[in-house]
Amino acid sequence: MDVPLWLTLLVVGVLGVKLIRPPWWLITVLLVGGYLLADSLLAPVIDAVLN
Repeated sequence: MDVPLWLTLLVVGVLGVKLIRPPWWLITVLLVGGYLLADSLLAPVIDAVLN
């Protein structure tokens, strides 16, 4: 079964928020920070480390 990455991340994110109950500001910082890092000059370095 092929599950899209966005669906997997959405399910893991929703379950994490419901089970762990982190503060909303932390969720916002992680989402915005990840978005900004993905579009920065560090993106190739991060990609090389992850792959």
